[in-house]
Amino acid sequence: MKKSILVPEIGEAVSKGTIVEWLKQNGDAIIQGEPLFELETDKATVIVPAPENGELEILVLKGTEVNIGQAVANVDTAIIKAEEKSVPISEAGSAKTSKPIEDPVVPKTAPVISNVNAPSEEALQTRVPMTALRKKTAERLILARSRAVHVTTYNEIDMSKVIAIRSHYQDSFEKEHGIKIGYMSFFVKACCKALSMHKELNAQIDNDDIVYNNYYDIGVAISLDRGLVVPVIRKADTLTFAGIESSIAELAKRARNKLLTPNELQGGTFTITNGGVFGSLLSTPVPAFPQVAIVGMHSIKKRAVVVDDQITIRPMMYVALTYDHRIVDGREAIGFLVKVKEFIEEPDTLLLEM
Repeated sequence: MKKSILVPEIGEAVSKGTIVEWLKQNGDAIIQGEPLFELETDKATVIVPAPENGELEILVLKGTEVNIGQAVANVDTAIIKAEEKSVPISEAGSAKTSKPIEDPVVPKTAPVISNVNAPSEEALQTRVPMTALRKKTAERLILARSRAVHVTTYNEIDMSKVIAIRSHYQDSFEKEHGIKIGYMSFFVKACCKALSMHKELNAQIDNDDIVYNNYYDIGVAISLDRGLVVPVIRKADTLTFAGIESSIAELAKRARNKLLTPNELQGGTFTITNGGVFGSLLSTPVPAFPQVAIVGMHSIKKRAVVVDDQITIRPMMYVALTYDHRIVDGREAIGFLVKVKEFIEEPDTLLLEM
């Protein structure tokens, strides 16, 4: 008996996607729950599992744009049930020989020769289609630029005390919670506390209204090979340092394994991005529309600074705050970033929740 395999609903406002890769071949025996194909939408890339045991018949080739609810394959459940009498289900994947499926789709990487006298192997250009994720990111950046007036302010933070806390408590923290303590949890805590004092930066514009968010859902930018994703830590202000670190680690793992859901990528009220992990010394981040602000962390570098009228060497980090000037004035933006600086430089106030 053949049953259709449909593109599942994977989130609100997602109506279509692209089949990036089939993880099984035509004619393979598939087992319910095992990864079947990779689907990319403008919100996330997800792995769709097999809905039934049976033999796979692929109807739609990779690279094809499909609609939610569309049949992309069939599964013949009668074949696998007949084989189950003599073949354990754990071995069903190797019970059948894969049937090749003809692929008329033009390869995604198609060289464009700008010098007709040069061999193909000496192509001067390579053209590949943008992924749905990359296209959506581009659209949102254009939207953010066209609908907002962005201004960036900068400051620098002495990271000495945070580094000392991490060095002193790292082993015991990891033993207690099963995860290392990073810099991001300090910044999430500091930003939540500063946002409670400067509510304009945790707001958004809706037509002629300003909507102030009384909760703190913080987006944390994660860079992947296929593009940038910003999963959201819900109610970040209510989490402990260990809770924040665990949430970040879990979201990063799910992002790498293409298991993030669209709901985990939307609804943030504020974003933090850390270009410092790639060596960035200074940058101008762009807020994710309709958010009005974003903080950018950067590399920690030892620099000569003046402390109590003495020149000394301290580990310093430049931080940037980009904000929408339509709703946030310079006084509030600068005041917010100064508060973040104070909390990071005196982390005892964060640890004691003062």
